[in-house]
Amino acid sequence: MKLNQSFFLLFMVWNLFLAIIPYAISSYLLSKKQPSKLTVLTGLTLWLLFLPNAPYMITDLLHLKHNATSLIWLDILVITSFALNGLALFFLSIFDVKKLLSSILKPVWVQILSITILIATAFGIYLGRFLRYNSWEILHKPEELLLDIGNILLFPKQHTTAWLFTFCLSTFLWFGYKFAGHFLIINRKY
Repeated sequence: MKLNQSFFLLFMVWNLFLAIIPYAISSYLLSKKQPSKLTVLTGLTLWLLFLPNAPYMITDLLHLKHNATSLIWLDILVITSFALNGLALFFLSIFDVKKLLSSILKPVWVQILSITILIATAFGIYLGRFLRYNSWEILHKPEELLLDIGNILLFPKQHTTAWLFTFCLSTFLWFGYKFAGHFLIINRKY
């Protein structure tokens, strides 16, 4: 902020706070010895609503096109460092939930749910980045949000950008998930 004489990227701090929420929820659920079904269901619902906030920060790189300073390299470093932290929190959270689900579901269902979560996350990021929805708008503007989601699902040919973005980003997240899983297995965390 001091070098650029701008508070423009200060929103990244808020985005990082939002990225911590799903990790905090998954860590809490995993730490409970015998959580009730209601606790798990409520926790996982909140977790899923906030989960897209963690990898969302990689899309903040688009703000670089508005940068007219000679210190663009600094903005690249700042945004990238926040985005990498968001991705790390995302993958740690995914693996927490995978571990939790593994204790109650068969492995095949855990894998199916893991892939479904990656796709849902990418779609949630599309809703946030392009349609400008926030996680809490499921409570604040549920009709509007559900109508937009319904239109995208029912009229896919009119929403090719949504599908292309979701496919590309979920593929990116899947590769990251596989890489992170390999790294965590090598270090015996999960």
